[in-house]
Amino acid sequence: MLRLATMMLLLGLGAGARAQEAVDLELVLLADASGSIDDAEIELQRQGYAVAMADPQVLWAIANGGRLGRIAVTYVEWASAASQDVVVDWMIVEDAASAATFGERLMEPPRATFGSNAIGSALLKGLELIEGNAFEGARKVIDLSADSSWNPQGPPISAAREVVVAADVTINGLAILCRDAACSGRPRAGDLEAEFERDMIGGTGAFVVTAEDATSFMFAVRRKLILEIAGL
Repeated sequence: MLRLATMMLLLGLGAGARAQEAVDLELVLLADASGSIDDAEIELQRQGYAVAMADPQVLWAIANGGRLGRIAVTYVEWASAASQDVVVDWMIVEDAASAATFGERLMEPPRATFGSNAIGSALLKGLELIEGNAFEGARKVIDLSADSSWNPQGPPISAAREVVVAADVTINGLAILCRDAACSGRPRAGDLEAEFERDMIGGTGAFVVTAEDATSFMFAVRRKLILEIAGL
């Protein structure tokens, strides 16, 4: 009986334990899909990430930014606390082929996210995805893009940040200042970069990158990905 009980205990432990695949980085890309973002801007954001992920400089960062030369990434569009859509589920990106697959998966699904801002909820969603995935990264990063720091619902941004950073996850920000190619993005009420730095980003090496207009969005995404992947 003792031998049977011991075997059952070991089998139970084996069933509960989950082998996790090692990667250099677990990266959650949280893209703004709130009410201020129209369908054309959704496509702009997706296209920017699809192109940037396949960029040779980003692929070089993946190959050389860690011991394994591979990252796990997921892309999520967020709006209200009740409207958060995983557009691309967790997948490995390690070469040009897998980067192209990421881009294809990103461009296919229709928009499914609407509502007003809930940035704090989006950050906690990112943490939930990291803690529930099948990967174990040497580093863990949540990257949130937004055109505003307005947070009318859900937990306060600073409270969500505290929870995320306590889990040893870094939060970076992409501040989108303007989507009209005719404007510079600078003349706006408040300072979105400073707001992100003060209230949202946190953890080891946290930073904010700025997209000044629609034309510069892809370049800002590429720069941000290189910095995150290479751990600079």
